[in-house]
Amino acid sequence: MTANVSIRSVTQRYGTALALNNVSLDIAAGEFVVLLGPSGCGKTTLLNLIGGFAEPAAGQILIGGRDMVGVGPAQRPTTTVFQDYALFPHMTLADNVGFGLRMRGVSRPERRARAEQMLALVGLPGRADRRPHELSGGQRQRVALARALAVEPDVLLLDEPLGALDLKLRRAMQDELKAIQTQVGTTFVHVTHDQEEAMAVADRIVVMNAGQIADLGTPREVYLRPKTLFSAAFMGEVNQIAVQNGQTALGPLLPGTGTLLIRPECIGLTGPLPLGPCTVTDAAFFGTHIRAHVTPLAADLRLTVHLPQSTAIAPGQTLTLFATDHHMLSAP
Repeated sequence: MTANVSIRSVTQRYGTALALNNVSLDIAAGEFVVLLGPSGCGKTTLLNLIGGFAEPAAGQILIGGRDMVGVGPAQRPTTTVFQDYALFPHMTLADNVGFGLRMRGVSRPERRARAEQMLALVGLPGRADRRPHELSGGQRQRVALARALAVEPDVLLLDEPLGALDLKLRRAMQDELKAIQTQVGTTFVHVTHDQEEAMAVADRIVVMNAGQIADLGTPREVYLRPKTLFSAAFMGEVNQIAVQNGQTALGPLLPGTGTLLIRPECIGLTGPLPLGPCTVTDAAFFGTHIRAHVTPLAADLRLTVHLPQSTAIAPGQTLTLFATDHHMLSAP
């Protein structure tokens, strides 16, 4: 089962605080959408409104074309996976996974069969009779995912589901989560503040800031072609160079007025856009690359660059640098 989600001019307030400000968003059936942003940006509020844990102060939320006003969480075609797993410690994994089916009156043999199927889907075959305390954190999160999928929701909501995992396990779970979503075809709406996680799993990323959508697009689009300066900076390191009538501190580079955005990994020893000679102020080896700060001889600027790990580089050295890709945000 899967369904589209349509959020139409939704506003939400908590007292005098404006949590969401006239937000509109369409999510296609079977799409994996990530709501990304810093704490307090409104992403979890929006997820809770989709799940029915709160009602919007204004606007509409439709799932599969049906207006969800007045429809509680238990009656919506959604389930939610939380960061804290919320598994029942006294129950076996099969009973945990089948709990929602039990509430719907499904027979015990059917629940057992469905639970075993879902546990196999999330990589835990043959463990139906174990209990949560026998599992690692990553395995418990898989059980929570299996339980949410067992009831065949049209939309699966994920609230920071990987936040409690260590880096290596989180990356492994990102790959598995995307593979599972592709297999089941359910609409996934996933909340995170982790940019890497968002890019690893999303079909589209919704970057949120101060209760509004700051950017929306594929991971490639929001990273390389951001629509706002907030989105550009939030999605990772970026060099910002002011452009006024085609002039920059480095000289004439591009026509127009606005901000030239260049990612550190898009600066190198060759490329179509010359940045000129630069002095290396510091450099550090990061394994996959060398991260350095450089100062152009022609300007009082400090640029961050990521160079290949084999690059011979030292503080005080002068390098002639170029941009291999860039993006210009025109002034409003």
